[in-house]
Amino acid sequence: MPDTRSETVEFATNGTTSHGFLAVPQGDGSFPGVIVIQEWWGLDDHIKDVARRFAGAGFVALAPDLYHGKVATEPGEAQKLMMSLDMNNASRELVKATEYLASQPAVGGRGIGTIGFCMGGGLALTLACDSPHVRASAPFYGMNPNPIDKVEKLGGPIIAIYAEHDNFAGPAVREQLEAALKKHSISHEIRVYPGTQHAFFNDTRADVYDREAAASAWDRVLTLFRENL
Repeated sequence: MPDTRSETVEFATNGTTSHGFLAVPQGDGSFPGVIVIQEWWGLDDHIKDVARRFAGAGFVALAPDLYHGKVATEPGEAQKLMMSLDMNNASRELVKATEYLASQPAVGGRGIGTIGFCMGGGLALTLACDSPHVRASAPFYGMNPNPIDKVEKLGGPIIAIYAEHDNFAGPAVREQLEAALKKHSISHEIRVYPGTQHAFFNDTRADVYDREAAASAWDRVLTLFRENL
């Protein structure tokens, strides 16, 4: 991976201060920006690694800490943290994070991209509807909130990526999203990876990680962002 630098940053939101993990390519010049949104585990090492990977590919990546310092290691704990998260506040926090990222001297281009996983997938799509800075979005097996009622506000194309075998974001979820995108003539791709399970992109999850599908999905996301940001 090319050299990158990373740090914890803070930004104003909802009348207080929030934090995030910022990864930046080495070197001068301006780079397109990406907001990376956590799974239900929190801002863990995997999400930080995804941000670093974006930086290595030439993007400035910010992963906001929606749990404000808490990280789960067990599914029961992760579920409690997700259920206790005020999704409306989280969405407003993400809008502020996007404003912060867009204001950074290292960030240039045509707009910001959003990517998220599981819980973060739904939030990535919601953010793409809520922020005028967002020009492309790549939700992975997105769960609620699923902003079907406001997809007409999307400012650019999306790639929605799903696992074939997924009890959380199954056929009904993706079919509903695709119908709404078609209704509003939003440029999109609904990509379902055969044989995969929920969270197949997470390489820290040996039980579900699919190397080939994850690599293919990553290439598609980079292409989407490079063409639109």
